[in-house]
Amino acid sequence: MLKGIHPLLGPDLLHAIATMGHGDEIVIADGNFPASTMGPPVIRADGVGAVEILEAILAHMPLDQFVEDAAWRMQVVGDPHAVPEICAEFQAMITRLAADFQLESLERFAFYERAQTAAYIVATTELRIYGNVILKKGVVYPEEVHRV
Repeated sequence: MLKGIHPLLGPDLLHAIATMGHGDEIVIADGNFPASTMGPPVIRADGVGAVEILEAILAHMPLDQFVEDAAWRMQVVGDPHAVPEICAEFQAMITRLAADFQLESLERFAFYERAQTAAYIVATTELRIYGNVILKKGVVYPEEVHRV
């Protein structure tokens, strides 16, 4: 454990978000997502839900303020306008911790293509389908860095 670090950020995930640069993307994936075949390094978060990992990441990582979109979810196959409950929870968490960002939707295969270029994939054991989100990292400003 470390002071000031969200307890769900294990060493691998903490290292991942710390080494990501501005504009890099990270995928939070549900238990059905084909994480191991996408290409980017996979960080396991077994026993943890996607919303909880989203909270842990956003507690320490800003979203990109210099682009139109900085967060995406996967569209429901056959009903692209549907918003699953978990996606509404993602949006609420983003609003609470990252301010005024809209969670955009991507068609399933477009989501997979974007995931293939991510810096990392966090494979959760989220049971709810469509529990997938991609985040684009923003800039951490000097005044946001705590120095002792």
